[in-house]
Amino acid sequence: MQQQDSRRHIPRTDTLLALPEVAGARSRVAGHVIMSVIRSAQERARAGEISPEEVEAVVVAELAAATTSTQTPVLNATGVVVHTNLGRAPLSPVAVEALILAAGYVDVELDLDTGTRSKRGRGTRAALLAACPAAEEALAVNNGAAALVLATTTLAAGREVVISRGELIEIGAGFRLPDLIASTGARLREVGTTNRTHLHDYAAAIGPDTGCILKVHPSNFRVTGFTSGVSVRELSALSAEHGVPLVVDLGSGLLAPDPVLPDEPDAATTLADGADVITASGDKLLGGPQAGIVLGRAQTVLSMARHPLARAVRMDKLALAALEATLSGPRPPVTDYLHADPARLRERTEALAAAVGGTVVDHDGRVGGGGAPGVPLHACAVRLPEAAARPLRLGSPAVLPRVHDGATLIDLRCVPEADDHHLLQAVRTALRGL
Repeated sequence: MQQQDSRRHIPRTDTLLALPEVAGARSRVAGHVIMSVIRSAQERARAGEISPEEVEAVVVAELAAATTSTQTPVLNATGVVVHTNLGRAPLSPVAVEALILAAGYVDVELDLDTGTRSKRGRGTRAALLAACPAAEEALAVNNGAAALVLATTTLAAGREVVISRGELIEIGAGFRLPDLIASTGARLREVGTTNRTHLHDYAAAIGPDTGCILKVHPSNFRVTGFTSGVSVRELSALSAEHGVPLVVDLGSGLLAPDPVLPDEPDAATTLADGADVITASGDKLLGGPQAGIVLGRAQTVLSMARHPLARAVRMDKLALAALEATLSGPRPPVTDYLHADPARLRERTEALAAAVGGTVVDHDGRVGGGGAPGVPLHACAVRLPEAAARPLRLGSPAVLPRVHDGATLIDLRCVPEADDHHLLQAVRTALRGL
């Protein structure tokens, strides 16, 4: 007698779709996701990887774990505050709340009093001006590179941008400033050398084709030794003399001086020193969502806002809401982490080390994201075996430590204190598997 093929017992698709757990999953995931899970389980049964009797349980379990995003929340235990690979600045609770409120219909371009169209981003503009009174006008676009592109396009398309050779930088992922500026149709007029540039270098380069002078804050590196540069104040006097606008790209988004970062340029000081326009990122030291911040003289900023390119780089309603809340609300997590109390950090670190059998070692964190390159953030960390790093990254919650000198280091600077218990459980789980 011929044995019956067990594959005949694989549940039919309509049978699986009728399961209460599968029907309930439709409120969380799309129909094609459900079908993909069902077909995958059926194929595994046909291949003999699971039995026909296990298909139903596999489908139910996978749909229970299914999410609509591939992004995994991570506890940042590296000590790097603005970690580009982790999305840079974490949003404050008020920014998250504002983002959620803006997810539905909102008056992003509507005057509710008159029922007519209004100007987009008016609340964010007002918040920027309140946070940086040195600026006459403000504009927010979708990222820092877009802010710089808009500035050079508006002021120097088809003309020259005068810039020091020492400021033609490359940052992460191969992003190069010269390529960005060239894409706007402007021509680079390089002055000085890699390590030394003088005021007379700029003066000699200014001519009828000069669209603007550009000064860029170097990101992620320092040049030391036999060096010289030209200050914003000096360049401002030169630009005023020749009637050429001065654009300063600050990058990090610091709006006012911070004693923790004494050498980091800030928007208020730079504008007071005479810059016509500054550009910066919103998701670095400002502590908000990805955004390009433009602050400066009213005439120049408004000319950028009226340029056709401004429409292509405008912010969406979610980022506008989160940025406004960041500027108007309590200080964001980035600022808290930079100013973390050393004594409290050590207390938390020692408690974690005692609970998991690790040792406490001195550890210097970093600002990250191109802010304050080379400035250490003195603290401490829990030292664990190097082999703990991978299970920590793959655990739940995922924890990203620093791997250094053959050890896994867990720095609590950027871990919210409310998550200390979750971090403890993640470390215990990772160490059990070693």
